[in-house]
Amino acid sequence: MFRWQPLAASLAVAGAAFCASSLHEFTVADIDGAPAPLAAYEGKVLLVVNVASRCGYTPQYAGLEALYRKYKDRGFAVLGFPANNFMGQEPGSNAEIKQFCTRKYNVTFPMHAKISVKGSDQAPLYRFLTSTGGGEIQWNFDKFLVDQHGKVIGRFGPGVKPEDPKLTSAIEKALAR
Repeated sequence: MFRWQPLAASLAVAGAAFCASSLHEFTVADIDGAPAPLAAYEGKVLLVVNVASRCGYTPQYAGLEALYRKYKDRGFAVLGFPANNFMGQEPGSNAEIKQFCTRKYNVTFPMHAKISVKGSDQAPLYRFLTSTGGGEIQWNFDKFLVDQHGKVIGRFGPGVKPEDPKLTSAIEKALAR
């Protein structure tokens, strides 16, 4: 019976991803392991990104931080979700990831605990994002643009740099709503 409760609880949580109508319905762990209800971002435009420290796209951390600093006072946030789903490019612990991001890229945007973004152990948040925002994650630094109501309104692949005019204009348009 002890084993059934966690299984039942995890199935209920996993199923919630398909029933959720907004990103704001999820609670995740922050990079330090504390609960981080995404309802705290109601009214903000978000860029949700699966990140990795040992990827060819890792330098995008600098651009993501620049976006965050440029737009945060207008109701925008970048949410980083480390994931080790692609060729082991995020092998570190949450503490190691936090140290890396802070020291190498001066990241101040909210970082969260490492999660799985695809596969049988995919986090419920990413089930929601991929089911409403264009399908499976293909690689690190896939970006979901989420409106003030928690709905996915855009998706930008790993090759789209944070400073790309397609992305910045979509952010500005969302902030103007």
